[in-house]
Amino acid sequence: MSMLTPPGMGGKKFRVTGDRYPRMRRPRRRRRTVFALFTVVTVLGLLGYGTLQIVDVFSGDDGDRPAGAGARNAAERQDCAPDDPVPVPKPDTITVNVYNATSRTGLAQETADALEERGFVIGEVENAPEGLDGEVDAPGLLLATAAAEESGALRVLAAQLDGAETGAPESGAREDDPAVLDFVIGEDFTELTAADEAERRLAELASPSPTPSAEETPAAGC
Repeated sequence: MSMLTPPGMGGKKFRVTGDRYPRMRRPRRRRRTVFALFTVVTVLGLLGYGTLQIVDVFSGDDGDRPAGAGARNAAERQDCAPDDPVPVPKPDTITVNVYNATSRTGLAQETADALEERGFVIGEVENAPEGLDGEVDAPGLLLATAAAEESGALRVLAAQLDGAETGAPESGAREDDPAVLDFVIGEDFTELTAADEAERRLAELASPSPTPSAEETPAAGC
């Protein structure tokens, strides 16, 4: 009986003989190493591609863009650019007729003298015609043709008086001259706008600041 046979168990069946023992296979390190290298190379490739994309975005290089892309972008930028301000005429190019629609004597001449000091050309200085005499409750009524309004002359004169109303001259009263306006003095008139304030308003008319309307929707990409 072999010494490896437990006591009480005889027979060849329970003997441990020969060299048939379970063999332990070595771990397959080669496959793990190849997989690790493949993973590292893939990650580095993805990082490199992402870096190139970021550099291209911030560099603004148009070399790989379609031929029409630059033209479209330029057109969009032009659409986003503010319109050039319409130049307004200077006071010395505007003729103002001053009419007194109140019962205060000499008011038309005083107002005409003040406007002349501010650079306006003075035309007629008289009492208001019958249809307007005593009928203007506002500080003043500014009468101008459509051409005078489009040219900006009406805005230049309106900068000289707060609360003035506007209207059109009677049909056939004069030709459609953008350089001639009527200033009808009303019952609520006290004095013209202060000279420095009027100058500030004229400066704003000459160089208006962009003030987008709430109803306007900016173009895409602006």
